[in-house]
Amino acid sequence: MTKSIHVGGRPVWAEISLQAILRNLEIIRKHVDGHGGKRGSNGKRMVLAVVKSNAYGLGAVPISKALQKAGTEWFGVTCANEGVELRESGIRKRILVLTGFWPGEEKRLLENHLTPTVTRIDDLRHLERAAKNFLGKSGHRKSARGKSSRVRFHLKINTGMNRLGISPSEVEAFASSLADCPHLELEGTFTHFASAEDFIGGQTVSQEELFRSCLDRLRALGVAPGIVHLANSGAICARPETWADMVRPGAILYGYHQRFDPPEKRCEVMAQMALEPSLSLRARIISLRDVPPGEAVGYSARFITERQSKIAVINAGYADGVVRARTNRGCALLRERRVPLVGTISMDLTTLDVTDVPGVALGDVVTIYGKDGKSAIEVSDVAPEIGTVTSDLLCALGRRVPKYYT
Repeated sequence: MTKSIHVGGRPVWAEISLQAILRNLEIIRKHVDGHGGKRGSNGKRMVLAVVKSNAYGLGAVPISKALQKAGTEWFGVTCANEGVELRESGIRKRILVLTGFWPGEEKRLLENHLTPTVTRIDDLRHLERAAKNFLGKSGHRKSARGKSSRVRFHLKINTGMNRLGISPSEVEAFASSLADCPHLELEGTFTHFASAEDFIGGQTVSQEELFRSCLDRLRALGVAPGIVHLANSGAICARPETWADMVRPGAILYGYHQRFDPPEKRCEVMAQMALEPSLSLRARIISLRDVPPGEAVGYSARFITERQSKIAVINAGYADGVVRARTNRGCALLRERRVPLVGTISMDLTTLDVTDVPGVALGDVVTIYGKDGKSAIEVSDVAPEIGTVTSDLLCALGRRVPKYYT
């Protein structure tokens, strides 16, 4: 625990290490700068920092400010609201709205200088109309070469996720529609991998091959794809052939590797990229109770003591980030020891069996995620134990939990 942190009121808090995030950014840059591709103004491959969903629950504004200062070229968000929040906080670097837009949202995107993603051919019609209106009203002047300013956008191509993006069969129709949009400029083209961490199946290779064939077809039609980007966190770690012109780190930026298949691939990746986890979630013990054998603890009596037990209560529950799926599963740290979570995790409280911790006292700090001395429990370790992914647990961090940045 950082000594300077003194929490008043409800004793649960999160510590987010900006220094760890910046070190992870540098690790990512060094890792991907050994191959060709377009480079940013600093001579390095461009990085789009994915800060959607409040930077995976850790705080988009302070994290983006630190990343912008460190030279991050692009930021990725999921909607206009997230992009506007960054603009209003002083983020001036490029912001890509990754999941597209709905008709009527274009004006807000353009007014806040957010870069839209086209995921359907019909998007071009809406965006062209908004761009024509925006460029006319905003008083944009012609460039020195006599060409009018145009609104830049990125195109997403669906290569196998089957969520968003134009279909490969629509490439020619897209090129034809774009030719009728004089106020638009295709600045970048991308896709998204469904299983970049899977090195047993062949889906990622198939997606990459399909994507590159779509790029070739665009070029043959006279459409330059611009900035090509397809590498998410898993691909950044282990698929250098996908790094292209820009990479999009998400969970790895915050210090967390995914699970790879086969499992030994993760060990190889971790040895190459020694990331530093950025989140610590802590709470203080607010109650200690001696409970005899055979007694129930928590809702629905899902835990029954088998011995004379000392049960501790911390002021953190599933509304704070201790997800309900951890009921009777896993541990937290107390005085550098692992203590089991017992009983049903409730909205505001969690109970722990601290019988085996000598001298435990009210006010002791329990570490739910993070380090306690030489011991550690990281989000990426807990996720597979309960059948989920690291990002799910990060995003579960509650809004009412105070965050301290170091």
